[in-house]
Amino acid sequence: MARALAEAGLDAVYSYAGRTAAPVAQPLPTRSGGFGGVEGLAAYLRQNRISHVIDATHPFAAGMSRNAVAACAAEGVALMALERPAWTERPGDRWRHVADYDAAAAALPNDGSAVFLAIGRQNLAPFAGLDHRWMLRFAEVAAHPLRDATLIVSRGPFTVAGDIALMRRHDIAQVVAKNAGGRAAEAKLAAARELGLPVVMIGRPALPPRRLAATPEEVLDWLHGTDRGV
Repeated sequence: MARALAEAGLDAVYSYAGRTAAPVAQPLPTRSGGFGGVEGLAAYLRQNRISHVIDATHPFAAGMSRNAVAACAAEGVALMALERPAWTERPGDRWRHVADYDAAAAALPNDGSAVFLAIGRQNLAPFAGLDHRWMLRFAEVAAHPLRDATLIVSRGPFTVAGDIALMRRHDIAQVVAKNAGGRAAEAKLAAARELGLPVVMIGRPALPPRRLAATPEEVLDWLHGTDRGV
């Protein structure tokens, strides 16, 4: 999305949450860090004369998405969410659908087996008291609350062959994933399918109604011919 905006010559700014020490460089002016809730975001939109907001956050970044809906409504700013389609089951998948992280922890057998906990590092607390060996994969080295855990530091996109080898090497018996969608991290699901492993799949959080697009091209069509400060 950032590349498409830059190539179109649009006046835009890219906002990072600030949780990663070395984020990927973007072809747009970049800011990092929170806004200070709905009021802080509304003030930023007003002060910087933002006319359009593209919510391209992770599908599980519910707090930011809810704040964007509220702040844009308060300031009369047009909002479009760029949301990648959710993953869907394919023949051979063994998914168990759960609503949230607590339900995902409760769905595990607590039997000492090895689990690929592929949910990032922000929501690990519900799993901390369980009897499992954990494999974590973060984009950078970071602290976590889990004992008996192996941390793999790597950035996607990942490959099916690589994830199959990784799961075999760590004797993985279960995978826990959140339904982020997209291609960059989908390989673990294909690897689990190939290996016949069960997947605990965490559903996306409920969000307020908002205009949705599935591709950057749809967003550019929405922006076309308007006065923009994105």
